[in-house]
Amino acid sequence: MKFDSYKKAGVDIEAASQTKKNIRDMVRSTFGPEVLTDIGSFGGLFRPDFSGYKDPVLVSSADGVGTKLKVASMAGRHNTVGADLVNHCCNDILVMGAKPLFFLDYLAYAKHNDALVQAVVQGIAEGCRENRCALVGGEMAEMPDVYPEGEYDLAGVIVGMVDSGLILNGSRVRKGDVILGLASTGLHTNGYSLARKLIFETAGLKPLDILPGTGKTVVDALLAVHRSYGPAILPLLSGNDIHAMAHITGGGFQGNINRILPSGINAIIKLGSWEIPGLFRFLCKTGGLTVQESHRTFNMGIGMVVITGKDKAAEISENLRTKGETVFEIGITEGGTQEVILAE
Repeated sequence: MKFDSYKKAGVDIEAASQTKKNIRDMVRSTFGPEVLTDIGSFGGLFRPDFSGYKDPVLVSSADGVGTKLKVASMAGRHNTVGADLVNHCCNDILVMGAKPLFFLDYLAYAKHNDALVQAVVQGIAEGCRENRCALVGGEMAEMPDVYPEGEYDLAGVIVGMVDSGLILNGSRVRKGDVILGLASTGLHTNGYSLARKLIFETAGLKPLDILPGTGKTVVDALLAVHRSYGPAILPLLSGNDIHAMAHITGGGFQGNINRILPSGINAIIKLGSWEIPGLFRFLCKTGGLTVQESHRTFNMGIGMVVITGKDKAAEISENLRTKGETVFEIGITEGGTQEVILAE
């Protein structure tokens, strides 16, 4: 074959250009007056509103969706992973007290697929609208020699802002604080490499089979959107009532709560203080997972941890419940060496 054009080498510039036109309205739907550029600019211009901030600090984070994308491809359902990505990133800066400002995405694949791109961007735009942040730019990369046919990758960057006096870094945590756990909507975006093996290989289930203990099909259970906790929590961050937060992602309780514990403090998580959802019970039983392994790999039904003083725990719990969150009192802090202990 004679390779006398970029298209013959596997990259279709015209198709990508048409897709950019097709997604323009989705992207614009996330814009506020702070956005000064349109889709297609070399860079996204964003003028933040600094009113109400004494000493504003920018907070940024980058992440991906992991092998949840394999489930999306298996199901042919790509309109949720974009929201997963935005919500995961927003939760990561939320735990530092930051309000999201703008988001950028990166979507790479072997061959351009307009329908796939539109579905993914639809999810990203929905996530941005929910979190009140602007989708100011992104990248679509067609790389036929890097990705196998039908495979794609998705990543994103969030930038937010917090007043320096309200930054949450764990320094407020004290002995005797209460640890609250906010329910997850499922696996969120972690543990899918193991979950897929257990469900499709060990248990031999098919995508449209009912997943035991859930009342849902396998794909519906696995593609449940990663919950965003920002809308409920951000209004509570104007004072000092919340001492610290941890987003329970890869590594579970022990790999995430330890990141916000000050010197001389342990976190005690009381196993059995919340009901573990059927999805996780099925995975743990199918794989014969130990308590340590299951809580290190999966969120086990708790997607966000909030640490607060004993005198404020009931008030904060009730406030979060009125905003639609399911809240459990799952532990306490005590003197120690920055360990997270699972207490049965």
